[in-house]
Parts: sequence; structure tokens; C-alpha cells
Amino acid sequence: MRHAYAVILAGGSGERFWPLSTKARPKQFISFFGGRPLLALAVERLRGLIPTDRIFIVTAGHLVENTAQAAWHVPRANIIGEPCKRDTAPAVAVACGLVRQRDPEGVVCILTADQLMGDAEAFRMTLADAIKVAGREEVIVTIGIKPDAAATGFGYIEAGDVLETGTATLFAAAKKFVEKPDACTAARYVESGNYYWNAGMFIWKTGTMRNALAEHTPELARLCDAVTGAASPGELDALLRQAYPPLRAISIDYAVMEHAGNIVVARGSFGWDDVGSWTALAGHFSADAEGNVVIGSCEQIDSQNNIVMSENRLTALVGVRGLVVVQSENATLVCPRERAEEVKKLLRRIAERPDGAKYV
Repeated sequence: MRHAYAVILAGGSGERFWPLSTKARPKQFISFFGGRPLLALAVERLRGLIPTDRIFIVTAGHLVENTAQAAWHVPRANIIGEPCKRDTAPAVAVACGLVRQRDPEGVVCILTADQLMGDAEAFRMTLADAIKVAGREEVIVTIGIKPDAAATGFGYIEAGDVLETGTATLFAAAKKFVEKPDACTAARYVESGNYYWNAGMFIWKTGTMRNALAEHTPELARLCDAVTGAASPGELDALLRQAYPPLRAISIDYAVMEHAGNIVVARGSFGWDDVGSWTALAGHFSADAEGNVVIGSCEQIDSQNNIVMSENRLTALVGVRGLVVVQSENATLVCPRERAEEVKKLLRRIAERPDGAKYV
């Protein structure tokens, strides 16, 4: 593991857990899971596998200070602020360049700041096996999650032949990446047994990823090289401010993963949860006798199967069922549980209001 590095992508925009999360306080800073911010949990679960001086965090420029406070154990110099949002592929190129500069033989684990792992030890074992495979082969490893439901909110990976890797973790050749499917297609994927949820975690040697960028997105390979050559934090900051604005916004899935032929998928079985909307709270908090999941202060009469998040105030329910009710300091959200994913659409409407900026 002496060449292993982790890069945590933490540039979230705070949409899916609005109104508790906003652009100024995205989901990775929410602390009701385990009493600590999701970002802090992402760093802590690497303990014993990757030391903090080999952990980088790539975040939005305006979130650098908040990130440094939440992930206080990561060296301040390892927190990189992007001057503007350009999706995950440019962030990955920057990450690859940072590790190449530190260690040309480095193996990079691209992780995210806003996911939960039910079994941290199993996660570390899977990641360790992925580092071993990526370190000795010219492959890009992605961690796939065996689906337990026909979810339409995740991308999927089709797995091919099982590979002999000599590890406890099962590895298979990745045949293709597919975007978020409709319900019928998702059900067919799950029934086949050959598909995994795309958890957005990738592991590779810096040279392997640099070659993939050069083949599929040459402009990002040039960015990677420029970052590798940056002589100081000030030079890196100036480089990113100049290089980022002209870049197209593109995810690493579109930029590389859907085109590369050397991808293998590691089977992850560690209780992964993307916590993608308010309904995810039902899987992490106990419900009362009426099926209500409550965080904060709430009183209810004849109300069932609601999710309530009440920040610094009392929420009262009378005769309602199947709602999400979220109260923050400056906004309140009420919607049916089955429509919680539409919060992002609602935020676009709010942003168009003359006073919208103070709410989003």
C-alpha cells in the first residue's frame, strides 16, 4: 500500500438535500449521519489503509475553508479548490496530476465525499484488493455494488467473465457502462445477475489513467501534465484559474469509462448507500410505531410513514401520510416521499425568483 493515494471528490452543489443543504453548505457537510460530516466519515474510513498525508480533496474554490474544517486531519495543502464547476473528469485529471507529481508509481483511488458504507472494514478490504490489482495490471478498476433493488437513480455496469486475481474480492471484466435506466430495464438488469450499480469509485495507476485521458480526452491529459509540472501551490492555483474556464463540463464516465477497453469491476459488498435523496434516511434511522422517521423535534397525531427533518424548531403533523417535511433556517420543504427526487427541478424554479439566491 506504500504507493496508494486517495482523492476525494467533494464539489457537490447541495441540491438533493435541500433545504438543509445549499451551495454554501452542500451534502458533504451535513452531520446527522453518525454525528459527523459525510466528508469527515469519508476520510475516517480510510484509516489504517491510506495515511492522511496521501489523501487529497478536490472541491469548489468557495468551499475550501469549510472543507479544511470538516476534514481537519487532511493537510491543508492537499485540499484543492476548482475555480469553476466542470463535472468529474477535469477533477480526476487534476487528481492524477497531483499524485504523479508526488509519486510516479502512485495508485489513485477516486472516491466521493457524500456516500455511506455500512461496513467500513469490508470497504477497506475491497479497496485494498482493488489497489493490488490496479497496481500490477494496466487496468482501470471500478467498484460495483450488487443491486438489491431495481433502482432507476443509479448507472449500471455490465460484468463479463470473472478474472483470476488471487484476491478475496471478486473481479470481472467490465463489458459496458449504462446510464440510469427506466424501471423495466432496471428490473431486467437485476434479474440477469450480471449488472452492478456504478458507485463512482475508480482505482488506477497514474500512468494507466494518463494514457486513457490522452486517448479519449487529450485536453484533460494536457491538464494532467500541467498539474504534474506545477512547482508550488500558487502556481497550481494560477494554472487552474486559467485552464478551467475553457474546459467542457463532462463526467469521467462519459469522458473515459464508456470508451476504455481495460476496465475491470470489483464486487463491493459493504453496505453502500449513495444517500441520494431524503427518502434514504429511512435506511439509516429507526422509525417510530407509526413508521415516521424523525430527526429533530416533532409531534404528530394520526400521521404515518413520514420523514421529518426539523432543524432548531418544532414540526407538528396532523393526519398526514407518506410525506417528506424538512425545516431549515430559511426554507421549508413538503412533498410526497415518492417525489423527493424532484427537489432538483424545484430548485431551478426557486433560483429564477428575484430573491432566489438566498434560498439555494
